[in-house]
Amino acid sequence: MGSPEGELSVLLLDDTGIAELNEQYLNRQGATNVIAFPMNEGEFSEINPELLGDVVISMDTAAREAGEMDISLAARFKELLIHGILHLYGYDHETGETDARLMEEKSSVLFDLIKPIDLEFE
Repeated sequence: MGSPEGELSVLLLDDTGIAELNEQYLNRQGATNVIAFPMNEGEFSEINPELLGDVVISMDTAAREAGEMDISLAARFKELLIHGILHLYGYDHETGETDARLMEEKSSVLFDLIKPIDLEFE
């Protein structure tokens, strides 16, 4: 994706924690599954171009969605992590059907690449 030396942080929260971030930074109410905070946008983005940003995932929501989708928590976590990373790269499913389709296609390709990685959650 053009950033072999790119750096990001991943923060795992519960629904309460992500709801606070969602309201504070996005003016949206309630918990969500993933929020991405890109660092390559804005006034100081040129300071460290390798710093992609932060991906915040609610493990409560991820677990609930995994159950609803009848998939493992590890698989849902990977999907949300990819989703957040794609947002850091400027992909946005909320800007139209074409953009949503493009993001879904890229998500699928990336998920297939990391599918063999074994994650375990307690």
